[in-house]
Amino acid sequence: MSSKIDRRRFLFWFAGVLASTIWSSKSWAGDRSLFLKDYAAKNDLLYGAATLHSFLRRDKDFARRFVEECAILVPENDFKWYKLRPTPQSFDFTKADWLVNFAEVHDLKLRGHTLVWYQALPDWFAAEVNATNAAEHLTNHINTLVGRYAGKIHSWDVVNEAIEPKDGRDDGLRITPWLKYLGEEYIELAFRTAAAADPQALLTYNDYDLAYDTPEHEARRTATLNLLERLKAKDVPVGALGMQAHLDAGKARFNAKKLQRFMQNVADLGLKILVTELDVVDRSLEAPSIFRDRAVANIYREYLEIVLTQPAVIAVITWGLSDRYTWLKKFRPRDDGAYVRPLPLDRDLQPKLAWKTLAHALRYF
Repeated sequence: MSSKIDRRRFLFWFAGVLASTIWSSKSWAGDRSLFLKDYAAKNDLLYGAATLHSFLRRDKDFARRFVEECAILVPENDFKWYKLRPTPQSFDFTKADWLVNFAEVHDLKLRGHTLVWYQALPDWFAAEVNATNAAEHLTNHINTLVGRYAGKIHSWDVVNEAIEPKDGRDDGLRITPWLKYLGEEYIELAFRTAAAADPQALLTYNDYDLAYDTPEHEARRTATLNLLERLKAKDVPVGALGMQAHLDAGKARFNAKKLQRFMQNVADLGLKILVTELDVVDRSLEAPSIFRDRAVANIYREYLEIVLTQPAVIAVITWGLSDRYTWLKKFRPRDDGAYVRPLPLDRDLQPKLAWKTLAHALRYF
């Protein structure tokens, strides 16, 4: 090794490989006639994944494997504003309708992602939306979208990523156009509007960076819990917390007690918990794919062994099913040009060690 940093990275990687190797050598081999959704169902959990309508429509092998493995589908992008709203006055439901029909035909539950977010807004948004009409735009969008699919959606990510402690507000809220124009009340308005449009759907607040034992993640956990407490105190119809889990095999580790305490505090508010965007970045792992796969699987194991001890957890959803289709290929590519391997299935749609790890955790934790 050429430096202390390189030695630390190697030792970190080797520890992950060793732990995963020891775990994966246990006698449990699983029933290969079962799929991830089946193992989850044995523990009263839902397993599913996010994807795009285009992947399912054009790739029949992937669509078949998706239906085999998943009980719930999440539209990765096709329900977002920029996909649905070509103009301020119009909606284009072509792709969203296709996904709703696909889910119905294949008996999949469907999550709606996402109604209110500060990103993925259409080009016209900045020039069109202001303090005078922001509430109208927000409620019209939610009423139209949620109303169209009322009774067909298991859960909605009503508000996504409204927390950012680094923005410096005492309440920890992210400074966004919605906050600028409507104040914190935009969150309450979104939930109440969604509840009126579809009283059956589970309404979720969704956020990221809640997993690790770092000051940044601790600050986000605190701000998230405070927000949920404020909403519940006003009888806002929030029913669940979505915990994104974009994990990194080369970064910080978990503190089981802190994470479990946070989840218990959420559950004590009467809320369900969903793991909504689980994947594991392998960008910093300098090793052949077989060793990267072991390190990635070990992160899945460590995380799920913590979160699945909480009875309020009802679903585990990976942000993608196969390495063939993952956002990390574009946004977290490897410097060596090798394919990223963050998901349960490889590019050939075959189960990896991460699949086995998930199957075991969903069944037994």
